[in-house]
Amino acid sequence: MSDIQAVTPHFDYDIAIVGAGPVGLALAGWLARRSATSRLSIALIDARTPEAAVQDPRSLALSHGSRVMLQPLGFPGDATPIRRIHVSQRGHFGRTLIEHDEHELPELGYVVRYGSLVSALAAAVRATPVHWLTDTAALAPLQDNDGITLPLQTADGERKIRVKVLVNAEGGLYQKNEKTSEISTPGERRARDYGQTAIVGTVSVSDPRPNVAWERFTNEGPIALLPCGGPRHADYSLVWCCAPEEAARRMQLDEASFLTELGAAFGTRMGRFTRIASRAAFPLGLSALEVLVDQRTVAIGNAAQTLHPVAGQGLNLGLRDALALTDALSADGPRPLALARFAQRRALDRRLTIGATDTLARLFTSDFAPLAAMRGLALTALEFLPPVKTALARQMMFGQRR
Repeated sequence: MSDIQAVTPHFDYDIAIVGAGPVGLALAGWLARRSATSRLSIALIDARTPEAAVQDPRSLALSHGSRVMLQPLGFPGDATPIRRIHVSQRGHFGRTLIEHDEHELPELGYVVRYGSLVSALAAAVRATPVHWLTDTAALAPLQDNDGITLPLQTADGERKIRVKVLVNAEGGLYQKNEKTSEISTPGERRARDYGQTAIVGTVSVSDPRPNVAWERFTNEGPIALLPCGGPRHADYSLVWCCAPEEAARRMQLDEASFLTELGAAFGTRMGRFTRIASRAAFPLGLSALEVLVDQRTVAIGNAAQTLHPVAGQGLNLGLRDALALTDALSADGPRPLALARFAQRRALDRRLTIGATDTLARLFTSDFAPLAAMRGLALTALEFLPPVKTALARQMMFGQRR
């Protein structure tokens, strides 16, 4: 026998998750719940403090399928149910309605405040052995055959940890001037600039329709109104997509002028718009990794894909990423084989969801008259083709899980 003995590499954690937004928190919580059998050690790293995320007032759209997935970890008590989705196009015929009871579901989806969702998931994670490193930025990692060396920047200086798998779950809802980490997943990205900017905020209406979500397509882009409670259920989360120069102009309007223009664009189905709060704007584009895995690094959620907000699929797709990765790591351990199987499982759902969102964002923006007529026919036809309508609704609510 040789006097030379193999040295077992030292690892601080099996898995490091960078990003404690909803997707990163869900992944940490799901993995921790299975750690009794898989015995995985997990670090959750975020450049923000939990308090900063909990105070975030922005709204998120969650499908019923996402609610089912998140329920074991906890769900915000102030979530507003969506029981009907009204889809139409401004100035042209054609509309379709999606009702919760036609799909035998209690709700089609929910509107939740970002801070409320993070708070509920954070409470679940704090009750587990997950090691949460807050106010800590992850720097560029160094991969080798056995694992990953990950430098961390903390208030006390820089240090390094050694992990078997690194998950990039960061991206998306960061405020200007907030710290972010420096993790990236190399590879080709599918990208598209939609030439649109989204104006977001919370609006109030004079004639609310409780639990109804609206997707109204205009020649500038879609307008989405999502019920988010408030007095008399009159508050709605607004996403108004329009040309960048129009968005910049509208952001400078006084409240009355802004609401007048919004009313002209959306119509009078809920009476008058009476208030706008927390107005903000951001550019819209598609950015999706072609390959999610690079050796021992994997991207999920907004780190893997950012989508146009039409149909509200971004977070739901990210949560399905996280659950599939949980399944793979729990079954095969923190090694490249698990990541390869995860990527294979996610290919179909990502392709269908990204493709559908991209098509809707482009198809319903053009005001070319023949195309508008075809869109109207398509929306109307859905009312007379229940199997097709059901298939589309199920994809949006549950995705493709294998």
